[in-house]
Amino acid sequence: MDKFRMIFQFLQSNQESFMNGICGIMALASAQIYSAFDFNCPCLPGYNLAYSAGILLAPPAVLFLLGLVMNNNVSVLAEEWKRPPGQRGKDPAVLRYMFCSMAQRALIAPVVWISVTLLDGKCFVCAFSTAVPVEALGNASHPGLAERELGKVLARIPCQEIYDGNQLLARGVAVRYLRCISQALGWSFVLLMTLLAFVVRSVRPCFTQAAFLKSKYWSHYIDIERKLFDETCTEHAKTFAKVCIQQFFEAMNQDLALGHSHPPPPKPAPEAEGEKEKLRGITDQGAMNKLLKSWHKCKPPLCLDQDGLLTRNGWTRVGLGEELSQIPAPRKEVAVYYSKV
Repeated sequence: MDKFRMIFQFLQSNQESFMNGICGIMALASAQIYSAFDFNCPCLPGYNLAYSAGILLAPPAVLFLLGLVMNNNVSVLAEEWKRPPGQRGKDPAVLRYMFCSMAQRALIAPVVWISVTLLDGKCFVCAFSTAVPVEALGNASHPGLAERELGKVLARIPCQEIYDGNQLLARGVAVRYLRCISQALGWSFVLLMTLLAFVVRSVRPCFTQAAFLKSKYWSHYIDIERKLFDETCTEHAKTFAKVCIQQFFEAMNQDLALGHSHPPPPKPAPEAEGEKEKLRGITDQGAMNKLLKSWHKCKPPLCLDQDGLLTRNGWTRVGLGEELSQIPAPRKEVAVYYSKV
């Protein structure tokens, strides 16, 4: 169990590397899924193109959505986009940076799928079999067919077992012709995506370094602040439940031992007082609900000037003492907010 706990903590502390690994696994999985996929071209005019377009575009869309769903920052982005401004304004540049960062990782698997599909050529052969130039590749001495009949014959090129037009056009010639075009498009697509990734990852920060660093910093801050607030809520809920249970058992013990007598209440133990101090003055359900509602509607301004916070927002630092100077900025913002009574 200790090993699993260490692995889990490592993944939490290296979330970016973990997400890159997940995207790489999804990319490899997409290639394996394509190799195991049973491609069955309908070999009918009008259906070949629709079937091939679905195979080429539908799985990448699913993989892209899965890449977004598996990224924890999706909920952070949605929360930051929909939250009321309150005391803290929303920066569109930060939201764009968060979305672009997620989209870049989520696009890896779809790009691999499209590249493998084009390089394999089956989908392209099925889609454009009716567009093969019969005049250039076929038998010029063969008697001409009506356009509808010619379309039916060419649509059967991907299906070797039912193709009956070798006298008009050799199937191997048509397949090689279409597969060459498909592979050329595939390598062009790979080159284009590689150049685009290079531009996005390398060139763009060079021209807007200050704005890039600002957006990157505050996007990390939003993610860290959310995690620290969840941790603080978890600690508070644990302490609140512990104090409630202790008080309940103490009251039940007194009732069972003393019956209906009313002795003077015992002095609280030092441990109980220490637990109550952790509650930061929030000791009832209504106050907690009010705090959570206030956090959603009016997050604290990003300013660590405590005097300014006291004068502008009426915040107090009950129970915090000198702890605020010893904790990181995101945790300090959460702690200051949590001390509001």
